[in-house]
Amino acid sequence: MRTSLRFALAFSALSAALLGGASAYAADQPAGAGYQSAIASPIRTDADRKEDAKRKPAEFLAFAQVRPGMKAFDIASGGGTTAALLTAAVGSKGEVWAQNAKPNPKLQERVGNATLPNLHAVVADFSDPVPKGTPPLDLITINMSYHDIANTPADRAAMNKHLYEALKPGGTLVIIDNAAKKGSGLSATKTLHRIDEDTVVEEVTKAGFKLDGRSDYLHVASDPREQPFFKMESPDDKFALRFKK
Repeated sequence: MRTSLRFALAFSALSAALLGGASAYAADQPAGAGYQSAIASPIRTDADRKEDAKRKPAEFLAFAQVRPGMKAFDIASGGGTTAALLTAAVGSKGEVWAQNAKPNPKLQERVGNATLPNLHAVVADFSDPVPKGTPPLDLITINMSYHDIANTPADRAAMNKHLYEALKPGGTLVIIDNAAKKGSGLSATKTLHRIDEDTVVEEVTKAGFKLDGRSDYLHVASDPREQPFFKMESPDDKFALRFKK
């Protein structure tokens, strides 16, 4: 099992390089170029794939500029859907940490069953989520969870500062979340599980980050942003932000 999965990771990274080359990971390349082998990786589960239509993993990986060999850290990882995708994309020479504020059985099962040496489950408070001893990171992701963190007692200013310090110079922080109405601030984080995009930018840049890019790959113009995303029959509007250290 371990040998076959290691081979799958190595093959995934090699295929991405051969199919797309280094340019496939540039921000201006067609969405998904060079990432199909990662998306098809056997370390992803059927449950992961059911979410692909909503999450658009190829576009996510392209926007995050994921490359083989990266060290990546996923905040509020839950059961590890994003972490598994990142693990497949960074390949056997990369490394991924999946953080939660408390142990997540699904993530523990995923890590244990897959026996992946380069995927690590982390339990840490959101205020200081990156454990001491973690090597400098290339990428940090917060996928549809910043609004949830806003509903906890966590000190987000401290969290963002710690994330800044954990990244290498030039490292990237990617935040994707459910869009609230412009100017609503944090008022919809509990009621609608949405957050104002400008509020996220304001909080993160205070930690020293520079906004490097936005993407509308999950934008839904028809969403009035008046319902919780999980009560909508159609896709909800989401924003994607990329920050650089």
